Amino acid sequence: MFSVWIDADSCPRQVREFVFRRTKKYSVPLFFVANREIPLPAGAQMTVCEPTAQAADDYIFAHCNAGDIIITRDIPFAARLQEKSVCVMNDRGTVFTKENIGDRLSERNFMLNLAEIGLGDDRKKSTYGKKEFDAFVRTFDREFSQKLMFLATRRDT
Repeated sequence: MFSVWIDADSCPRQVREFVFRRTKKYSVPLFFVANREIPLPAGAQMTVCEPTAQAADDYIFAHCNAGDIIITRDIPFAARLQEKSVCVMNDRGTVFTKENIGDRLSERNFMLNLAEIGLGDDRKKSTYGKKEFDAFVRTFDREFSQKLMFLATRRDT
């Protein structure tokens, strides 16, 4: 069996609700982890970690297993998870892999450096809408279905 973990601090409500419904339908364990209480669908449970930097990430890292799915916006955390052989994706449908995480991390650090010296684009606000949610749903369904099919074939043999 595999589990789904959500780094819930910055995960949009519609993603939390979608994943909750999907995992419940197939009886797949779902874990929400955050540094504070987050509104969750009725019946969902959350682990609230201490309000220190990386506490939720550390909890997920310590408790997830190879084959699990982790949803996070945190690119450095996604890079760290690569050693655990888990599927890591963000809420916009990007799957972080050993092949692409280095580029994503470099891009993130470059943008942070620009912002720190005042060259970031203050006008550009990160939005989360239908396009981003639809991309997430397609990616999550693909990864989730592959894991369910793998389990089904293992039971049949």
